[in-house]
Parts: sequence; C-alpha cells; structure tokens
Amino acid sequence: MLRFLFRRILGSLVILLLLTVVAFLLFFGMPRDPALLMCGKTCTPDALANIHHTLGLDKSIPEQYWIFLQGLVMGRDTFPQGPCPAPCFGYSYHTNEAVWSTLMDRLPLTLSLAFGATIVFLFVGLGTGLVAAWKRGTLVDKSFTAGSMVISSMQIYFLGPLALAILVYQTHIFDEPRYTSLTDNPAAWFTGLLIPWAVLSTIFAAQYTRMARSAMIEQLQEEHVRTARAKGMSRRFVFFRYAWRGSLIPIITILGIDLSSLLGGAIITEYTFGLPGLGRLAVESVQFSDLPLLLGVMIFSAAAILLCNIIVDACYAFIDPRVRLS
Repeated sequence: MLRFLFRRILGSLVILLLLTVVAFLLFFGMPRDPALLMCGKTCTPDALANIHHTLGLDKSIPEQYWIFLQGLVMGRDTFPQGPCPAPCFGYSYHTNEAVWSTLMDRLPLTLSLAFGATIVFLFVGLGTGLVAAWKRGTLVDKSFTAGSMVISSMQIYFLGPLALAILVYQTHIFDEPRYTSLTDNPAAWFTGLLIPWAVLSTIFAAQYTRMARSAMIEQLQEEHVRTARAKGMSRRFVFFRYAWRGSLIPIITILGIDLSSLLGGAIITEYTFGLPGLGRLAVESVQFSDLPLLLGVMIFSAAAILLCNIIVDACYAFIDPRVRLS
C-alpha cells in the first residue's frame, strides 16, 4: 500500500515539475515584456532596466527558471516590494501584493464552495441512484432516471440566475450569496453559500444519479454477485455488501475529476453568484494581464488536480485490494 502510494506521489511530483516548465515558458512567451507591465505608464529606460535586473529577466531562460524554482522552495528576497517567502510566485502587477497571499485569501471560499457542494450532491446523487437501481424497472426508477437526464442537461449559467431571480429578487426568501469566514460566523457562512451549493448540487447530483444506477446494475450482473445470491444470501445483503463496493470505482474516478475542477476554481459559478474565489481570480488575472498571478493560479490548480488524483488512487487501493498488487 505504501509503495503504491509512493509511486503515485513521485509520479505526480514529476508531472507538477513538467507543468511548472510549461507554465513558465508560457509566462515568458508572452509577446509583451513582463517588466513593462510592472513598470507602469511612467516607465523610464533606467527603471525598466532595474526591474529586468531585479526580477532576473536579464538572464537566460534556464537561469530564470532555476531562480523561479528556488523561489518556490526557498523564497526570494530580490523583489522591490521586499522578501517573498516560499512558496514564492512573485508579486501581482495589479495589486502589488504577494501572489501566494492572494491565493490563500481566495482559497477558503473555493474550498467551502467545492466541499459543501460535493457533500450535498454525493448524498443526494448516490442515494437516488441506489434507489433507482434497487427499484429497477419500476415507476420510481423511470422517474429518477428521466428527472436526472432533464436536470443534467441544464447548466450553471441557466440555473444560477434562475435561482437568484426566484429565491432572492422576487420572493426574498434568501439574501444574495456572499462569503463569510466559517470561523467568524458559521451561520452567515452557511446561509451565504446555500444557493450556490443548491445549484451546483442539483446539476452534479443528476449526473451521479445516473452513474450510480448504471454502476450498480452492472455490478449486479457480475459473477461474484450472482454466486453470493446462489449461496442463499439475501438480496439486500448482496446489494450493499458486494455490488455497492464494486460500483464505487467508476464513481470515485469521476468524483476526483469533478472535485479537482471545483478546487481549481469554478469560474462560471463564482462569476454567476459574484463570489471572489480562485476561479474569478483567474479571470481577473487575464483581464489585467497579471502574469505572476495567472502563473500562480495555473500551478496551484494543477497541484489541486494532482492531489485529488493521489487521493483517488488511495481510495482505489482501499476499495479494491488488487490495485495494491499492480
């Protein structure tokens, strides 16, 4: 088990290193000089040359990349704004704040949005999927399947404004979504994210209903399940003891992808509800040509995806012992 996870972690670190190379080359492959963006409108040749020297832009690209990696591990103290502790992504051209600090300021909202919605849509989606598989062929199954197909065809940019129009602006049942720190006011944190959670959960739960139903029906046709039934085990015991565990593999695979995309920043969701998370930060960094901030968001999102993949691999090894031996 430990050897299996070690291989996955080592492979993820290699992938992350390659991603930093690609992101760094994209950063310096921009047609505009990064120093000009930082220098401002009243830039002079001397000031531009000083920025080039301070940021190391007067060195070769391999040397600049090595300095960048050193900053990620050990920090840097060559910025005009002052020392930049590790992990150092530099300073924002637009706000003049450390990129890592900006990411950490936006991260709690994205974490709250991602994990809150995930808990809800897993509970609802897997529950309805199991019921549909248990009642296969009945009116309940057909209703859940048809409803999930209709809802999954909708998108956040449709359901989001619709929920705001009905629940906030017309009926005034809820206030406008806003983020409050969980440690400051748990009640305001919960109510402020309730509508985004509901909208995200509605869309994802519909997809997981169909996945859970299909996976359970497929597992019920497996040889070991039919053998357990032939030995006289009850349908309920076989359903939850054997078929349910086997159906988790494809569900966990898709969950890892969905969760990593949410952790990387749900751009449309955050813009729809006006929430300042990582997704909105990525769009703002593009709008202002804020290259250090964009680079930080890219690498941080990639790291979140790789972390979710490692967790998914660990779940594989826990659910299916054969994975540990592969």
